[in-house]
Amino acid sequence: MSKRILIIIVIVIFGSFNSFSKGIIEKDSSKPKTISFKIKLKSTDKIKIAVSPLKYNKHFAYSFTLDDGYRSAYLTAFPLLNGGKVSNSSINEWKIDQGGDGTTSEGLFYSDGMGNKIPFKLALAINGGSIRYLPENRGHLSWSEIKEMYNAGWDILNHGFHHATKHGTNYLTEVTENTTSIKQNLDFTMSHFVVPGGEGDPDYHLEYEKEALANGFLSVASYKGTGPVYKVNSKVDLDKMISARTFVLSSKDTTSFKTMNRYLKNIDSIVKHPEPVWFNDFTHGTGNGNLWNLSMRFPDFKYYMITLADKYGAKGNDSIWMAPWQEVYEYIWLRDRIKVDYKQKNKEIEVTIELPEIPQNFRYQDVSLNIETSFKFEIESSKDLKIKDDGKTTHKQIFIQLK
Repeated sequence: MSKRILIIIVIVIFGSFNSFSKGIIEKDSSKPKTISFKIKLKSTDKIKIAVSPLKYNKHFAYSFTLDDGYRSAYLTAFPLLNGGKVSNSSINEWKIDQGGDGTTSEGLFYSDGMGNKIPFKLALAINGGSIRYLPENRGHLSWSEIKEMYNAGWDILNHGFHHATKHGTNYLTEVTENTTSIKQNLDFTMSHFVVPGGEGDPDYHLEYEKEALANGFLSVASYKGTGPVYKVNSKVDLDKMISARTFVLSSKDTTSFKTMNRYLKNIDSIVKHPEPVWFNDFTHGTGNGNLWNLSMRFPDFKYYMITLADKYGAKGNDSIWMAPWQEVYEYIWLRDRIKVDYKQKNKEIEVTIELPEIPQNFRYQDVSLNIETSFKFEIESSKDLKIKDDGKTTHKQIFIQLK
């Protein structure tokens, strides 16, 4: 018997970025859609089709978020991961160095399994009230910098308008004003919330959780909750998800990477499990200075991310899906709601996929399917479907992009 080869079908359905209506997520006005196509095999052997736990059938998804919208994200983290010139030393208005080492990065990547490299992408938890263009040595990002990172695939999460936590905070206003601010300045609607940290009344985070979920946010990262590691080989309960967040932080030791190695060892232990998983981490700044002692110094951040890329990215075993929280959440949400049917007659398989109503503010609408076969194939579809495949070469994947 020939060894069976895993084929992954990826379906990408591009949606629009529409706003919440009276705090409730608007649904697409169109009815659920059905798409279909045919797979033509070189053999009559029976095949199996199943939904992939994670996009591109990766073994684990790792989501990493930078809190508070500090400028070091643009000066150091973004060029390191996406490729570009990392800033030299840059002393900000708080007399803290938010720059890096001045090197040029080629970027850090995983692959889609079809020969295409995809850069590591993070999320930014943003306070709209802090975003500005002046002074030149400002500590926070500008709107244009955030837009550039967003356009490169980084996600933007709601972190409260003023990052307010102390007694007297209007939690509803913090949530909704930040949503309005990002919509007005960047023209999209956020759908995930990160509770700001700081001094406050006991259990103030519960007030943020309540207001975020009541005003249409799909998930909240908070002090306590589920996770932060999720097994994703079966249906995941995403309804009003509150996830516990953990941080990766530099220590006082600046002479070695012992602290980073401890964090990396924890990742190694998580991904050794046979089941596919999703987990996430947070930090604040990524510049040379350990901002508020709640950040990663750039040398630590660089070492950490390069180690992940070399071991689990395109240069390693290529098992990582390094994607922001929103991207992974939306993949799993859709994965658990599609209905896949296929019928095989000799060498031809007709595949039908029924798609649910998808919230209009979803940024991502991707579906991956696994197909077990050991033979090359070709795809036949209508002109309405744009399909790419490697069926004549490594015959492992099909990529479908709906217009």
